[in-house]
Amino acid sequence: MEHPEMTLNNPPATAPVDAIEHWRRFAPDLDPAKVLFSELVPGGGHWSYRLPRGVTLRITALDTGANLSLVLYSAQEKLERYNMPDSLKAQHTAHYTRGHVLMSDMGRAMASITTDSLGWHDPLGLLLDNRLMHEKYGDHAYQQHRNGMYRSGRDGLLIEIGKYGLTKRDLVAPVNFFSKVSVDAEGRFHYVPDHAKVGDHVDLRMDMDVLVAYSAAPHPLNPAPEYPANKIGLAVWRSGPAPADDYCRAFRPECARALHNTDTLYLA
Repeated sequence: MEHPEMTLNNPPATAPVDAIEHWRRFAPDLDPAKVLFSELVPGGGHWSYRLPRGVTLRITALDTGANLSLVLYSAQEKLERYNMPDSLKAQHTAHYTRGHVLMSDMGRAMASITTDSLGWHDPLGLLLDNRLMHEKYGDHAYQQHRNGMYRSGRDGLLIEIGKYGLTKRDLVAPVNFFSKVSVDAEGRFHYVPDHAKVGDHVDLRMDMDVLVAYSAAPHPLNPAPEYPANKIGLAVWRSGPAPADDYCRAFRPECARALHNTDTLYLA
């Protein structure tokens, strides 16, 4: 039996870590002296990092219709985590773009969107779970399909946050980067297919030390009849913390307060 394989064009295993410069393929504008590392994430893939304050995560769509579900937790105190209701309410928005800040339940800025080629990222659509995934796409288990397996966004994020001692009760609503969901007058969600095009990107600056977990599984409202295994490119680079004249600080007074609240943690 033949099995599908992920085609990520990775370098050989013998290559040194500093030679794996995936970012040159999808983010060639970044300063090589500031890039820390980069990854190619297959559709349905998931991973997590501990990222310090003052680095930026460049997220790039490598396929049309890509989706990256991302959650944040404070690396210093994991009880503090990204809070979707507070972030949306404080910034009077139902979607994210450049200038918006992802706030914690303590009113602090965890991360800020400093660059955005797309203009709309979904904070409301939640995650693809196993029940819906099996109903829509069938069952592709690892034993039979190996690298062609299907994984839900919920499972992927639970696996990742579990590495840090977090459980199902700690899983918060994610940001679905590259997905667009609008809400009509009746309160119904409408998913926009193929919202992101190849090369669309967003820069997410870390305003505090954070645990970042992500999944490249499809958005739960994606109507595609087959599991959309759309790839994502990630690059982490040194940007420095938000300066006094930062675009996000000036975007809204609430953003300025959230960034100030975070800054007070790093006065020493």
